Amino acid sequence: MPSPSAVKVLDKSGQEITSVGFDRFGFNSEVPIDALRSLYLRSHYVLTPNTEISDDPPLSPDSEEQQHAKFTKGLSAYQSKSIFYPKDGSISYTTLARFPPVKLLAPSQRKRVLVTGGAGFVGSHLVDRLMLLGHDVTVLDNFFTGSRTTVSHWVGHPNFELVRHDVVEPFMIECDQIYHLACPASPPHYQFNPVKTVKTSFMGTLNMLGLAKRTKARFLISSTSEVYGDPEVHPQPEDYWGHVNPIGDRACYDEGKRVAETLTYGYHRQDGVDVRVARIFNTYGPRMNPYDGRVVSNFIVQALKGEDLTVYGDGTQTRSFQYIHDLIDGLICLMNSTETRPVNIGNGDEFTIGEFAELVREIVEKVQEEDGNKPSRRVQIVYKALPNDDPQKRRPDTTRAKETLGWQPRWTVRMGLEEMVRYYKAKMAEGSL
Repeated sequence: MPSPSAVKVLDKSGQEITSVGFDRFGFNSEVPIDALRSLYLRSHYVLTPNTEISDDPPLSPDSEEQQHAKFTKGLSAYQSKSIFYPKDGSISYTTLARFPPVKLLAPSQRKRVLVTGGAGFVGSHLVDRLMLLGHDVTVLDNFFTGSRTTVSHWVGHPNFELVRHDVVEPFMIECDQIYHLACPASPPHYQFNPVKTVKTSFMGTLNMLGLAKRTKARFLISSTSEVYGDPEVHPQPEDYWGHVNPIGDRACYDEGKRVAETLTYGYHRQDGVDVRVARIFNTYGPRMNPYDGRVVSNFIVQALKGEDLTVYGDGTQTRSFQYIHDLIDGLICLMNSTETRPVNIGNGDEFTIGEFAELVREIVEKVQEEDGNKPSRRVQIVYKALPNDDPQKRRPDTTRAKETLGWQPRWTVRMGLEEMVRYYKAKMAEGSL
């Protein structure tokens, strides 16, 4: 059976993206994009209602092998070929015969890396990259918002360890680098238990900084654009102090991250801990929780289900959106640089929420038509009241990242959205969305 044509991704300059990562600061983090896609696209081979279902189905239906090959160029050998039965909504899981190939590094090059929150959206993509690069990775996660399934393809690998642990409690390990990502980051999650959110930001950061001090590990904290609040300066540079409501509904997250930055620089000045601070702007991509209340996932899921898109406010508030692979490039680049000041990591392409809703609708319609599933009606865009303390404008000034790290986003919003739509569409076919 002939191999299907691969799905190509073009960057902002029109060049095809075949790999992600960089080779700077004496550190090579380049990874083929197809190797990453094999880990998050088409996580199960799906038996559709048109496929003959028997008690003993084939593990690799030809049609699903072909569909997977469009994205991974034949790397499906390293992907679990579990089968979903739509008839009764069950999945037959299989184990991997082989792990994805990872770089073989000399002991002097291999890092012992701790990733807190490593089973979450951002953390799991960072773990994939670090594993493929050949490093030893330990993941800490309490699974409040993270999931074992995001990193299950590495369980059993000699370079990987997954530990259920809450960072508000101390943890002892020998490591060279700490990526501290643990904290609920979506409004429904951090507002569900605001006290725990503040506690995670403060105590979790305190414990991880203490570990970095003891082991002399380099420490990177994932801060957020929320430290700028509802900004009065646009776009926001790193030296802007912000405009934050300290007692509002979002304060548990905003102020928690601000105090975490304060702690980080306190340890840096007092104890000489080698620190990095990444202020992350709106990020989207595969493995994003479809029901976490964020605008990207909300719009895509609503459009795929044929529901009207809900815009809060009049749609004139603006946001900028970066794709997950650009963020991971930025985090690894910052970790291995000499930059100790805060660094904005985000995409400067700015959209009004109304424009963004129209773009998502257009892309979902395009993907559905390409797959022969043209919707019976066009979804509409409806408007509702704006939540409290929702920023009117948010866009990063990434001059520092470009000048000191040589980093800038490569993925267009459109190309990232197309890949994310296909990911969610596959999840819907599995029955897991």
